[in-house]
Amino acid sequence: MKKQFSRRDFLKLAGGAAVTVAGAGLLPQFLKKTLVAEKVVTAASDYDLFFAGTDGWFWLPPDPPIGVYHPDTYGPPTLADQGPSAPDEFKNFTTYIFGFRNVTGMTNSQRANQQFKVQHNAPFFWVDQYDGTNEFKIQLTNLGLHLRPDLTDAHTIHWHGFRNVIPFYDGEPHGSISVPVGEYFTYVYRPRDPGTYMYHCHVEDVEHVTMGMTSLVFVRPLQNGTNIGGFTKFAYNDGDGSTGYDRENALFLSEIWAKGHWGDAHIQESDWSTFKADFSLINGRVHPDTLLPNSPINLAASTNCLTTQTDSNGDLVTNSGLEHLQYNPHSSLITCNAGERVLLRFANLGFREAAMTLAGIKMRVVGRDASPMIGRDGTDTSYVTNTILMGAGESYDCIFEAPAFSGGNGSSGNGYDTYILYNRRYTQESNLSTGGSGGQRTEVHVYPAGTLGPQQYVNQHPDDAIA
Repeated sequence: MKKQFSRRDFLKLAGGAAVTVAGAGLLPQFLKKTLVAEKVVTAASDYDLFFAGTDGWFWLPPDPPIGVYHPDTYGPPTLADQGPSAPDEFKNFTTYIFGFRNVTGMTNSQRANQQFKVQHNAPFFWVDQYDGTNEFKIQLTNLGLHLRPDLTDAHTIHWHGFRNVIPFYDGEPHGSISVPVGEYFTYVYRPRDPGTYMYHCHVEDVEHVTMGMTSLVFVRPLQNGTNIGGFTKFAYNDGDGSTGYDRENALFLSEIWAKGHWGDAHIQESDWSTFKADFSLINGRVHPDTLLPNSPINLAASTNCLTTQTDSNGDLVTNSGLEHLQYNPHSSLITCNAGERVLLRFANLGFREAAMTLAGIKMRVVGRDASPMIGRDGTDTSYVTNTILMGAGESYDCIFEAPAFSGGNGSSGNGYDTYILYNRRYTQESNLSTGGSGGQRTEVHVYPAGTLGPQQYVNQHPDDAIA
């Protein structure tokens, strides 16, 4: 006689990670194809993006050093002298991290080769608002931790703030599936609410977030593509073009605690409650590297994700002379023509509050935490400011109109005016390094009207190599 499977039995099984490790015999036949991760993925060739979780190394300024913790001499190349007198090629990688890579379109061997070749921050990706048909699917594989094979941590993708997810796809491991080493899982989303969000691994989330398994994701509104007020791109479904823009830039804030990263590399226990932000980053870089180009862009593959070019082995390609930024691929420089509207998508997954200030240009806050600035009675609650106060886990959508080109506002003959965008909290803006550099600081470059062509992808830099 077939045993009837009750709702209570289902909840017992679906209540935690035990689902992924329980024997398949514990499940009824109809759930074996639904809840066991490996059963799902063996049939899942249908996805929009394919991400991999692993570990690796990336670069932060080695000067000034932070005790024995930074630069980490375990980093490749393993040299005792990674100080300011060392050649650039000997200072490439200083900090051990966890993270995600975009492995969409790779062969199995290329994908496997990306273990120990991670990036920070993780790739930006974006989706269209759900119209009743366009589900969005991300497949995740866990390549394991090369430097720490003793750690068999599972990974997930948790879309922070996503309102419509069912528990099965939430990424919080106690109520949904987590992905063990060597396994796969496909997340399915129906994004109904436009705006700017974050995503991160939710397994041992304090450690995995701080170690770098974080980035920014946003949802484009259904209104996109219609001409309203002369704009065809919008932050929200505003109906009047008030959130229309010409260019957009994603600005993801994160932090590095050197001792914690050193501890994970050296098999030492870290008390994450004693966290200290030694480095504060925008898009995985600190100033002045925030101003440098993106790593070479694969434009054809950037339909849903800002995709860096890869070599024949699948490893990230970097710019000649900027080899130290191989695993810090994202620029933070904001460029525009005079008179254009620019959308800034801010998201903060550091532990500290940030005070992001755009000196000399006012920004209009049109969205917060993926919600338009409209009161329940329809009142416009957007406001104009030059400083955004952002707590941990918050996002803001801000639009500014580029001022007229003056030719004298810090342009120094470069053909653009310069405005500074920085964190007014001094320790995050400078990291107390020599010359006040090394923190959450970038620039807005305003060119004469008509100088720059239409933006082809988010965060486009004038000096990017594109293929």
